[in-house]
Amino acid sequence: MASPSPRRALAALSLSMLLSSLGISIANVGLPTLAQVFDAPFQAVQWIVLAYLLTITSLIVSAGRLGDLIGRRRLLLGGLALFTMASLLSGIAPTLGWLIGARALQGLGACVMMALTMAFVGETVPKERTGSAMGLLGTMSAVGTALGPSLGGVLIAAFGWPAIFLINAPLGVLAFALAYCYLPTDRAPAKATRPGFDLAGTALLATALAAYALAMTIGRGQFGFTNLALLLAFAIGTALFVRVEARVPSPLIRLPVLADPALRTGLIMSALVSTVIMATFVVGPFYLSQGLGLDTAHVGAVMSIGPLTAALTGVPAGRIADRFGAARMTVIGLSALTIGCALLATLPAHLGIPGYVVPLVICTLGYALFQTANNTAVMAEIQAEQRGVVSGMLSLSRNLGLVTGASVMGAIFAFASSGRAASDPGAAATGLAVTFAVATVLMFAALVLAVRSPARALAEPQPGE
Repeated sequence: MASPSPRRALAALSLSMLLSSLGISIANVGLPTLAQVFDAPFQAVQWIVLAYLLTITSLIVSAGRLGDLIGRRRLLLGGLALFTMASLLSGIAPTLGWLIGARALQGLGACVMMALTMAFVGETVPKERTGSAMGLLGTMSAVGTALGPSLGGVLIAAFGWPAIFLINAPLGVLAFALAYCYLPTDRAPAKATRPGFDLAGTALLATALAAYALAMTIGRGQFGFTNLALLLAFAIGTALFVRVEARVPSPLIRLPVLADPALRTGLIMSALVSTVIMATFVVGPFYLSQGLGLDTAHVGAVMSIGPLTAALTGVPAGRIADRFGAARMTVIGLSALTIGCALLATLPAHLGIPGYVVPLVICTLGYALFQTANNTAVMAEIQAEQRGVVSGMLSLSRNLGLVTGASVMGAIFAFASSGRAASDPGAAATGLAVTFAVATVLMFAALVLAVRSPARALAEPQPGE
């Protein structure tokens, strides 16, 4: 094995973060195609996205804990191998059930990759470059999430739907090779100092989130007794999870950390923003294909404006946050998101493709600014021994938002379009308008939280800096 190289190690971590985030969004642009291929309704093919997200969300904090137990390098290599194998299984799926199961396995690998890349920064990058490295990983996450629709559209048009999953295989092999060669060897901790693994908390969280996602997706936009029962199961599971976490010696989430109001606000805003961003990936392709009549290649081309914006603004956003203060840039990012969502709710019906593209650019720009600034503000005053826990909680809040965006916002779209989005362009336009009217309210609520947050005092640059 080659000696550790900070740059090459960071390349391995960056590619791992890119792949895990790309897996979230690349399938979305193919949902209309997959619905036709497998002759399935919108609520069924949603699980191609939800299975991946649900696995990540329920296990991401546990993956970080397991890395401490068995070794981060060893677990990351296992996660990369599983992600690559599951990508191949997804690409050859003969049935929708097979594809959903393979996506859950892919999500398990991505969960490990997403959790451990942040944890490795302190071991592979000099201390004076830690901030830049964390900003790069954040940018790779945002770019991966935003790149999926455009790349997916091109791949489906050129090679068919299996390509959106098979593309991960060679990239996964490259990431595995880089990680194997350049990540530092694990240092096994003494058995007496090893933290316990919270099996009960992990099981309760996964069960509660599964009930929540099911409640938001079954019934084709109609809310009935089964949905209510599932929401009750979610509430009970969450209450039991909180009770268990308060009692076990090594909890999955350390509840006292949430007593910090600045941290609480940052986590809530992260969840709200992720909810809205995921709505653009789930609802957008259906509106562009059914409401505007675009084919898959053109859907991807229209949505490619978002990734370009993210690529151009992601890294500079970190430097801007350092220069002008993370809190100020958080407010600016949320303002842009609020404006972009309001425009998405009104302009496309009147201006067509330009009316969709301009608001999408504004939303993506706001997301890039918010993501970097909020992460910086949340982590700024966290003690060293709590950074791993808080980093895991940031990832958890983001993925909770993504699950909500895929399920709740998808359900709102299905309800607002009366289930006729696939055959009625007017219904698809109505669904888009209602969905992003709700998104505008969510972003305005996040903006109010940002303005009133006590984190503002902590994140502003000090005189002389």
